[in-house]
This record gives sequence, C-alpha cells and structure tokens, in this order.
Amino acid sequence: MEHATVHSLRTHQELPLPLDEVFAFFADAGNLERITPPELNFRILTPQPINVAEGTFIDYRLRLFGLPFSWKTEITKWEPPHQFVDEQRQGPYRQWIHRHRFSATSGGTLMEDEVLYQLPLAPLGNLALPLIRLQLGRIFNYRKEAIRCILGGS
Repeated sequence: MEHATVHSLRTHQELPLPLDEVFAFFADAGNLERITPPELNFRILTPQPINVAEGTFIDYRLRLFGLPFSWKTEITKWEPPHQFVDEQRQGPYRQWIHRHRFSATSGGTLMEDEVLYQLPLAPLGNLALPLIRLQLGRIFNYRKEAIRCILGGS
C-alpha cells in the first residue's frame, strides 16, 4: 500500500488586539462560520455554545466542489492563549492537522496557521493536488480578509 504525501499550508496575520482577545475569538467555535467562504455552506452541527478543550469533538456540514459532506474534528491540543490543534476524525482528507499559534507582538498579536494534510486515495488522489491547493488558498485568503474585517490588522 502506497503512503500518501503530507502537504502543508502556512499563513500568518498580525492583529492589533491583545493576545487574550484574539485567542478568545478563535476559542468560540461559532466564529468559524463567520470566517468561512459562504459558497462552502459551512454549518456547525454540534450544539452551541461549545466548551472547547482538549478532547472536544465538533461536527460540521459543508459543501466542497458542489458536494455536501460531513466533517468531524477533535481538539487534540488546547493551550490558551498560545495554541490549539484540531485534527480531522471524519472528512474528505486522509489526514488534516490544523495548528493555530498565537504570540504577543509589540503591536498586538501574531496569528499563525499551519495545516498538514494528506489527500485520500493515494497515489491517485495527488492528481487533484493543484485543484486542492488552489481551493485551500482561496479559503484561507477569504478567512484572512474576514478576520481583518472583524478584528482589524494586516
């Protein structure tokens, strides 16, 4: 059996707010809908408010490339206000690990995202990599702009 290649996506963003405020925004799972492109029709199915902590599972429903699917993540690391990690437990990827890091800066907070992912159906799934990279880039660019509009910053 062939192993799937691990791909990565990294972004960062400076926000003019204190570390605690920025982390609190991301600790509220309900804000995910606010920073996700509308065409994904992203909905959180887990009853809210969600008490996010290590071991919390969150269920979502969304649409990607016109296809509806379920996504379940688990918070595998929870270290307020510096970082948390969510990992896909059910969804479209073979693996999805999203690390969110936050650090205080002289002007506010630096927020860094790192996503490690594997596509399904290796090695065939890697044929879709250019399309997936393009889509993830669009999603994270939208997210950056939405966060900038809501929280400010560059």
